[in-house]
Amino acid sequence: MSRIGKQPVVIPNGVTVTVTPDNVVTVKGSKGQLTKAMHKDIKITVEDTQVVVTRPSDDKNHRALHGLTRALINNMVIGVTEGFTKTLELVGVGYRAQLKGKKLTLSLGYSHPVEIDAVEGVTYETPDANTILVKGVDKELVGAVAANIRTWREPEPYKGKGIKYKDEVIRRKEGKTGK
Repeated sequence: MSRIGKQPVVIPNGVTVTVTPDNVVTVKGSKGQLTKAMHKDIKITVEDTQVVVTRPSDDKNHRALHGLTRALINNMVIGVTEGFTKTLELVGVGYRAQLKGKKLTLSLGYSHPVEIDAVEGVTYETPDANTILVKGVDKELVGAVAANIRTWREPEPYKGKGIKYKDEVIRRKEGKTGK
């Protein structure tokens, strides 16, 4: 049995979970609403204050989908109650971020500023010039937007310059040595 899949998802107060016959799960909460279509083989039932996920057989594919489906539903419940945040740090001389309306403007050493438009369902915050907070309800979307911002200047291993996640550790390399 999947250890994750066996655990029921607890539904907190103020959150409603509905499952259609074709396995489309809708979760509504204080921060918004999320809808996701799950695999048709996995059985999802809402019982009182919890969501129970069961699989039809011990087939390898069903075992994999069991834990995945439970984790996706759990992330949807957490998203509509608390939300998700990814923190990015800009490391480098002259690297900075600022918010202009809903657009994020980055100075990353290019000859032009990089402007990133707001994606629906995601908000940006810049508590200081070297920190970007990507916030949203959908964990997958927040991670994808943060990864997209990071691709503009990935951290390099010699000086560590670039855009990195807050908890990311950059393995540093030794530079050239002269004779």
